[in-house]
Amino acid sequence: MSRIALLSLSLAAALAAEPAWKSVNEETLRHFQAIVRMNTADPPGGEAPVVDYLKKVLEAEGLKPSVYELEARRPNLVVRLKGTGAKRPVLLMGHTDTVNIEPSKWKDHGPFSADRAGGYIYGRGTSDDKDNVIASLMTVLLLKREGVKLDRDVIFLAEAGEEGKAEIGINYMVSQHWPEIDAEFCLAEGPGIFRRAGKIQAMVVATSEKVPNRARLVATGTSGHGSVPRVDNAIARLSRAVARAAEWEPPMKLNDTTRAYFERLATISPPADAARFNGLLNPERSAAIQREMRVKDPLHYSMLRSSISPTVFKAGYRLNVIPAEAEAILDIRLVPDEDVDGFFAELKRVIDDDSIRIVREARQREPAPPSRLDSEMFKALGTAQQEVYPGAITLPGMPTWATDMAPLRARGMQCYGVGPLSDLEDLELGYGPHSDQERILEEELYRFVRFQYSVVKDLAAAR
Repeated sequence: MSRIALLSLSLAAALAAEPAWKSVNEETLRHFQAIVRMNTADPPGGEAPVVDYLKKVLEAEGLKPSVYELEARRPNLVVRLKGTGAKRPVLLMGHTDTVNIEPSKWKDHGPFSADRAGGYIYGRGTSDDKDNVIASLMTVLLLKREGVKLDRDVIFLAEAGEEGKAEIGINYMVSQHWPEIDAEFCLAEGPGIFRRAGKIQAMVVATSEKVPNRARLVATGTSGHGSVPRVDNAIARLSRAVARAAEWEPPMKLNDTTRAYFERLATISPPADAARFNGLLNPERSAAIQREMRVKDPLHYSMLRSSISPTVFKAGYRLNVIPAEAEAILDIRLVPDEDVDGFFAELKRVIDDDSIRIVREARQREPAPPSRLDSEMFKALGTAQQEVYPGAITLPGMPTWATDMAPLRARGMQCYGVGPLSDLEDLELGYGPHSDQERILEEELYRFVRFQYSVVKDLAAAR
């Protein structure tokens, strides 16, 4: 055999080589349990222990992470694997803070225990978002150890403040350290892979998201003794305004992401569900379908339009005193291309009470167009899905919640969000993100690491 042929075979073998996954799984578990056991609940935050841990792990591999901190004890970490520069970088992103907890509600496993039981790992952040932090860490480590030649730089950002203080996290990095994270593509948290009755159904990749625009409704009236009813009772006025806002149905607005989502979802749904999803664009059926979805399928109903949910009511201080003022907070989530001024003008018309003030709050996230469905990244996600999660279908999705991909998309970065596999039965029982018994399937954490490694290697490796 010629020397050239031998070199070709050696190259092919190197490209086909896979990490020693059993050993990788053991290391993944060690790192994952370590950071889940660190209390980074936000507020107050305090992500520094996680960043210190990640920094030591990366430095032990000969990498040189950088730390950027706007607020004490709330740092962001960036590390970069250099490529040839033939293509623009890819950014891997996970946030190191979590939502806070009510300790009394964590009955069987402590919120920072990282207990392993029944095939699960328990703890705050196990599914939001320390799973993505560790998957990104392991992807960088594996690319380095395996000696993968890269045409793209691979950047890992472990960010602070996602759950409540974006100004110290993603907004700080975008405004003050953009060159450190600038990339063509970003891979971050998202819906993930869903399974029911043991059968994988779909991988939903976030290519867009709704935009938070919170507002307060404020009513005023004459205060006085509760024994003397008044027609200008602030609580009564506010109650009517809140009811009208909650009952309002803004018009359906599909975009490239949601249109493709419902079209593809119909292909794997039972006949009745498929007919409903396909009928959304039928003028004769759409209104009735939407009314049914509002009651029976509120998540998909919310994906169709901008939405309003009253979440907080503040009024009164004593049983026998009519207050002079009452206030309600509306959690408003707008579709990305919504005319914001037009939306609030219509809300005022719907409330139909000039005594009610609508106070719009400043938003932390900006609207941005959906990421493309024909990009190299979306194709790499679909290829890896077929390899790692066979039998599924890849769907673009628009989560109704917000993520830190929004300011990156607003800068033109093509961002995609995905997470590990979850059983729908588990989520329906309340074991998902932000729950009081948050958990992740241990084997699915390991499979997610393999998935992300496959995606990034496919996207970034030199050809």
